[in-house]
Amino acid sequence: MRYLISLLFCLFLPGLAFSAPVFFPALSGDDKAPVLVVYSSLDEPLARPMILGFQKANPDVAVRYEDMLTGEIYDRIVKETDAGEKTADFAFSSAMDLQVKLSNDGYAQRSDLPMSGRWPAWANWRNTAYALTFEPAVFVYHKPSFKTEPPPATRAEFVDYLKRKGSAVFGRIGTYDIERSGVGFLFMSRDQEQFGDIWSVIQAMGAAGVKLYSTSQAIVERVADGRFVLGYNILGSYAADWASRHPDVGIVLPKDYTVVMSRIGLVPQAAASPDLGRRYLEFFMSKEGQTIMARELQIPAVSPEVAGENTANTMQEMLGGQLRPVPVSPGLMVYLDQVKRARLIARWNEVLRLH
Repeated sequence: MRYLISLLFCLFLPGLAFSAPVFFPALSGDDKAPVLVVYSSLDEPLARPMILGFQKANPDVAVRYEDMLTGEIYDRIVKETDAGEKTADFAFSSAMDLQVKLSNDGYAQRSDLPMSGRWPAWANWRNTAYALTFEPAVFVYHKPSFKTEPPPATRAEFVDYLKRKGSAVFGRIGTYDIERSGVGFLFMSRDQEQFGDIWSVIQAMGAAGVKLYSTSQAIVERVADGRFVLGYNILGSYAADWASRHPDVGIVLPKDYTVVMSRIGLVPQAAASPDLGRRYLEFFMSKEGQTIMARELQIPAVSPEVAGENTANTMQEMLGGQLRPVPVSPGLMVYLDQVKRARLIARWNEVLRLH
């Protein structure tokens, strides 16, 4: 599983204050250098290699990096734009639905770049919003609990395992609380679209006393120490990071289908320096930038120009049609429809109780 991500990263955590902006002076030493302003949900220490790589290629540019939650990125860009103010030059977020909504509602501008025509069609919405990462949803399992049989590799096997083991695994299964976890809601929504019998999976987890959490860490740490035997639909980044440090954590990319989410980059319509935003996006999409992301940030690269283990190319060669990337398109905005959201959550809660 070395091609998976080994990245510590928190997604959609309610009530978490964002960090103070971090300033990276221009490498040229010019105190009056133009400043690229970035709003991002990726923790600054993890983003640092990409920023420094960009500055090495653009020594005349300083960078102001503002690390915040996905909802705050969206709200701030909309608020600043609507007030007639300038906003970030580049926005990078794991909230695929909110990023596409910014693009669809006119809060992002078109960026025609050297890689635009070669970027995968599913990862490019009208040269405005670009998927820049390739991150799977996985099963995690406690290896010592599977010494006599392999872990489930499909959703049907997952259900069969829970039914066979009964009380032995009761209360030892974990997944996201889709009411509190944005990525959990996205994965569940995709499950509903991809798998006609998904509610049998949810019902089986309910009967097995599934525990719900808003973060990946809460689930994976319980798998690591044996309190849980299985975690369902866990973001591969956290899973791979824990597996690299905890030998009892195993990872399965579901063989029936594996949902893949992405972080999306765009240049806001009201960017103070859109030319700098495009330069950063162009670097992000370049062979050099995508290689930094794959090797130093340990996030799988999307670019067809980048080879190696930690890339969409390699994962697709190995797994083919098993992988189901979430397309960057207005279809994502259905997840923001409050009526549909409430309906899905209500059914989720109802089915979990049917046991």
